[in-house]
Amino acid sequence: MKRAAVAIAALGLAAAGSAYAASPVSDVDYLRANRCEGIAAGLGADTSHVAAFIKAQGATRMDYILAKGREAYRQARRETSDANLKPRLNTELATSCAAYVGQGAKVARSN
Repeated sequence: MKRAAVAIAALGLAAAGSAYAASPVSDVDYLRANRCEGIAAGLGADTSHVAAFIKAQGATRMDYILAKGREAYRQARRETSDANLKPRLNTELATSCAAYVGQGAKVARSN
């Protein structure tokens, strides 16, 4: 089980480098990154990697997309306050958010 988690984390970090380097990314990816930042912040994980990604990618976004990104962040933060959703959010942070959050996913609190 640990080996699978390490392998997923390694793949996530490899994808993070390519996701960060690939410019520009789609609006959907930008919105996903905002959601991931909200989840990471709400669970107590490091958000520095995803915040830098959002800042870099946000420079070329239309105002509507920037507003939707802030909305996705706020919604994800609200979801982290629900104890019933925390296991699913931790899984999301460790899997689909790994490319954006990078190593910050490792320090998410499980409570």
